[in-house]
Amino acid sequence: MKHTPVSIKKTLLKCIDDLSAVPELYAKNPKKDFTRNRKLPFSQVVKIFLSMSGKSIRGELIDFFDLKPTAPTPSAFIQQRDKIKSSAFEVLFHNFNDAVEVRKLYKGYRLLAVDGTDLHVPTNANESDSFFKGIDGVRSYNLLHLNTTFDLLSNVYTDAVVQADRLKNEHKALVTMLSRDNSPVPTIYIGDRYYETYNNIAHIIESGHFFLFRIKESWNGIMNGLDLPSDDEFDVPVSMLLTRRQTKQTKLQHMKFISSGSTFDFLPDHAAKDEPLATYPLNFRIVRLKISDDSYEFLATNLECGQFDASALKKLYALRWGIESSFRDLKHSIALSFFHSKNTEHILLEIFARLIMYNFVSLVTSFVTVDKKNRSLPYKPCFSAAVLICRSFFLKNMPLVSLETLLRKNILPCRPGRSYPRNLISKPAPSFNYRLP
Repeated sequence: MKHTPVSIKKTLLKCIDDLSAVPELYAKNPKKDFTRNRKLPFSQVVKIFLSMSGKSIRGELIDFFDLKPTAPTPSAFIQQRDKIKSSAFEVLFHNFNDAVEVRKLYKGYRLLAVDGTDLHVPTNANESDSFFKGIDGVRSYNLLHLNTTFDLLSNVYTDAVVQADRLKNEHKALVTMLSRDNSPVPTIYIGDRYYETYNNIAHIIESGHFFLFRIKESWNGIMNGLDLPSDDEFDVPVSMLLTRRQTKQTKLQHMKFISSGSTFDFLPDHAAKDEPLATYPLNFRIVRLKISDDSYEFLATNLECGQFDASALKKLYALRWGIESSFRDLKHSIALSFFHSKNTEHILLEIFARLIMYNFVSLVTSFVTVDKKNRSLPYKPCFSAAVLICRSFFLKNMPLVSLETLLRKNILPCRPGRSYPRNLISKPAPSFNYRLP
């Protein structure tokens, strides 16, 4: 199906209507909640969440109802919000993705970057799994961790798992998202150093897909114990047998011992002496690349060398930066850094609502092309401006011509290859008292 901005909007509205047709599935009290006609029915509450930015609840409602004096009070909205399970927006996120799937391929492969980012949420000591007590003058804070897979070619989030930071496990989140990926298209999962585990690699290979991970050169990485060349650059195949048993036989045969404390789902946790030796074969490539005069990086992949040589892998891995840029837009332009509750259940509603709106904005702007004219650089729609324009397009009957004109008027130059040092600064969640009206 060929999509257009109008069809994308209709699809999202239909997904909301489908959800609203069975509110009892997503209400905390199915026999009572959303059974009466009120000023804020289920579908209206969903649309308010999708349109939210960084304002106060009162400001959000004034904007949504376009300054009408009949707009409900913040208290009325909060009462309706409290009736909805967070699973409602997660279901809406997946339903919308399935309905508007855009398959853009790279040499016949779908490219999914996998990564996570911390979310500073309003401080709440009652949420023990995410609460961190401040010491040495540092204020107490709460952290959630958002794990995502991101389509680097379509520029949309395809899946997400939210974890309390004290229970964070990015490996488990990846396996969960991988198990939910039903796409028949061969996929390359691209991840940074943190994802280089035997379990992650085995799960991706077993699913029939491919991986490209940046790996560590240290004792706790998968290169530990391997006999690799000493050349500045190399591309070598690696074959190993994994086992849970550490004996003279396994050492002589150079098998890789996996301790019972390490997660590996394709071998039993414990191996008794009288049982047959259980092994798991693992085959992939390790590539060493020169990225500057004095620095090198290591990549591991199960892609065929004939189709993806070392230089092709270098270009492919560079595309992973798209997910890092998306986090910036998600937190600031889409306002994922601004929440309207301290309760984790309510925060989950907002997280998935922001992911849906990010995908909506990204899909709508993808249909707008900007003429190069006499410009020295190609241009694209400014994402932060596109968010404002697409929110209005979602809520109002904006003509398609007006939408495209506004998006083409608010543009930025594309400057590939630019790089800056990353300044990691911890920022607390914005206070409820200091929001825009």
